[in-house]
Amino acid sequence: MRGGGRRGGGARGHEAQGGGDGGVFRSLRVYNFRLFAIGQVLSVTGTWAMFTAQDWLVLSLTHDAGSALALVTALQFTPMLVLTLYGGRLADRYDKRVLLAGANVVSGVLAAGLAVLVLTGAVRLWQVCLFAAAIGVVNAVEAPTRMAFISELVGPALLPNASALSAGYFNVARIIGPAAAGPLIAVAGTGPVMAINAGSYLATVVGLRLMRPGEIRRSARDPARVVRVVDGLRYVRGERDLVVVLGLVAAVGLVGMNFQLTVPLMARTVFHAGAAKFGLLTTGLAVGALVSALVTTTRRTRPSARLVVGAAFGFGVLEAAAGFAPSYVAAIGLFAVTGFASLYFMQAANHRVQLGSDPAYRGRVMALYTLIMQGTTPLGAALVGWLAAVADARAALYAGGVISAIAAIVAWTADRVWAGGGPRAREASVPVDVQEEAALAGRVAVAVTVDVRETADVRAAGDVPAAAPERAGRDVRL
Repeated sequence: MRGGGRRGGGARGHEAQGGGDGGVFRSLRVYNFRLFAIGQVLSVTGTWAMFTAQDWLVLSLTHDAGSALALVTALQFTPMLVLTLYGGRLADRYDKRVLLAGANVVSGVLAAGLAVLVLTGAVRLWQVCLFAAAIGVVNAVEAPTRMAFISELVGPALLPNASALSAGYFNVARIIGPAAAGPLIAVAGTGPVMAINAGSYLATVVGLRLMRPGEIRRSARDPARVVRVVDGLRYVRGERDLVVVLGLVAAVGLVGMNFQLTVPLMARTVFHAGAAKFGLLTTGLAVGALVSALVTTTRRTRPSARLVVGAAFGFGVLEAAAGFAPSYVAAIGLFAVTGFASLYFMQAANHRVQLGSDPAYRGRVMALYTLIMQGTTPLGAALVGWLAAVADARAALYAGGVISAIAAIVAWTADRVWAGGGPRAREASVPVDVQEEAALAGRVAVAVTVDVRETADVRAAGDVPAAAPERAGRDVRL
């Protein structure tokens, strides 16, 4: 039923289906995902090193002006606010592998251009702003396409594990990148870091080119059907549990997920740290997130609304606590536990949204998720810059944490109000791969009970893990 999927009984067909348990790293048994993960580790490491260098460059050019750093951050994420939904439309309409390859090539060219300006000593703040905005345009297409592409690589049964591993390698990169960038900046400046980042994009492109196209699980497409952004918005509007989660993501993303500003400002204006110590502070945040990613690799089913809301509340409390860090060492520890909570919340929200979406709309739904999570950053950056100007960097952490916790309480209340009605109030707790097959076959409305004989038939076709429960009933009650 999945376009392009192989169901052969040989070794390659078994690997493509993610056969066997494989433990924490079971989705890496899939050849295409393995290539994708390797390329992403190298590429994202370069990106995080570049972010560290870019922040340091901006603060150096402007004598530690928080408003300038907020401006660059806002310009980098504003295109996400404007263009991400269109990027999701492209992801649903065209080959995701081709789109991702093109996006990474363009990003590499842009990164190389900025590196040349820095290495020649010709760089100015307005040029950094221009390149940040251009990278943001590319990311508006790349981010939703990448999120939706993972499900095509591994299939729905392995999606929670693959998504958690993706967060894991993302945070490995967030540890290695800033940790390596700090000493390199201290010795050679920001230019070499940016040049390395430009070359790192080739790793993703090469990985995409080496994939086996026949093993990519593309959703069935009707060539005559017009893929429209508005249809995706209407679909989400009709799914009440998605509305609650996306609303919570919007609030937390706006006020709580501004570490690209709060961490460098804390490092330079509160603890007066140098480049190397700045990198270590970022590394502390990433270490906590990495541990969280490894914890979430054990997830096999769609997380409950209770889990998502609880994770958001815990994150808010910990972020506010990080604002009280009395010393540099204490800040590293508090940022580590905050990083754990932030990634745990983002993974829970991502899995709940993605695994609760019809595959035909998944690109546009994940585009909306990306828009809400990252597109709110320009507004959040403006808020953080203002708070840093009138108070200090600690105030941004206080406010972000408290408002995130309040948003979690509001989301809990809204879900309780809506729990009695709507299609999602009677969600079935079927394995996610059964949900996918049902959606692809046009059976969007899942019955409260599933005939055991039908489930056995599906399992015989190789689609349901032997340990999967033979029942429906996706409980979203808090």
